[in-house]
Amino acid sequence: MKSIGLRLVFAILAACAAGGARANEADPSSKDVQAKLQYCNVCHGVSAQGFLGYYPIPRLAGQQVAYIENQLKGFVEQKRTSNIMFNVGHVLSPAMITGLATRLHDLNAKPLGGAPKEPVAQGKKIYEEGIPGANVLACASCHGQDAKGNGQFPRLAGQLYAYVSLQLTNWSKERGETLSNVMAPIARNLSDEQIKAVAAYLSYLE
Repeated sequence: MKSIGLRLVFAILAACAAGGARANEADPSSKDVQAKLQYCNVCHGVSAQGFLGYYPIPRLAGQQVAYIENQLKGFVEQKRTSNIMFNVGHVLSPAMITGLATRLHDLNAKPLGGAPKEPVAQGKKIYEEGIPGANVLACASCHGQDAKGNGQFPRLAGQLYAYVSLQLTNWSKERGETLSNVMAPIARNLSDEQIKAVAAYLSYLE
C-alpha cells in the first residue's frame, strides 16, 4: 500500500512540475511527449501494460486514441471521479493529450495475465454472443471481434482482469462519460460470475 501511494505522489508531482511549463505549447516535440509518457508509466506500468498494486491501474498500451482523449477530458471536467487523474490531466495541453494518446496507442505490451483460466471459455462466449435472455449485447458488437476497440469504443484486449472486474461491478459509481449510458444496463445485467468470466477472457487477449 505504501509503495503504490508513493508511486502516485511522485506521478502527480512530476506531471505538475514538468507539465505546467509545457501546458501552452501548441506542438510539443517528440522528446516532450516521450518524457511525459514516462510519468504515465510510473502508475500505469512498464510500457503502460497496467499495474497491480493496492488497487488495479488500467492498461493504456494499444488503447484507442479518441478514447484516451475523451477520458482525459472527462477527468479534467470531473465527469469521472479521480483527484489523481484530474491533477495529471488539467496541466496537459490539447496537443500534448493527442501526442500522448497516439504514443500510447502505438505501444504493444504483452498482457500481464494472471487471471483464472477456468472461466475463459464462458467469457469468450459472452463476449462474442452476448446473453440474449438478460438483454446483454455481444461485447464484440462495439469493441470489435478482436477486442481492440474502435474510436470512442475502447480496446479491452489485454486489460487487467482485476480492473475489468472492478469497473463492471462498480460501473454506475464512478463513470461519467457518454458511453456510460450504453454500458450501464449491460453491466447491471451481468452476474458476478459472468463479469469475472468476461474479464478473464479479455485479460489473455493480445
